[in-house]
Amino acid sequence: MTYREYCKSNLGYEVITTYWDDFSIAERFGKYAILDTYKRALLNKNYKMLTELCMVLNHKIWFLYETNEALARVYDELWKKCDNYLMKNLKGQELEYYIRTTD
Repeated sequence: MTYREYCKSNLGYEVITTYWDDFSIAERFGKYAILDTYKRALLNKNYKMLTELCMVLNHKIWFLYETNEALARVYDELWKKCDNYLMKNLKGQELEYYIRTTD
């Protein structure tokens, strides 16, 4: 099952980005490639895309925690930063969307 299929069937969420694939490729090159991918993803200020970024980071933690603890920790740090950023910077309907989608 692909990530897109997983989100649709288990979460009722329609994937709008390539973040899962982008991070999956970055994992092959290690921590610094993941950090660079994250930094580039943050350049997009669209709240729906940033919401999905946070979701992907969280799902990567769960996907990797048993097989690659080091990368899972990297994703955990990034997820915390992303969540904190969105909780502080999104307002009104954008914040409601983030909370509703990630709940």
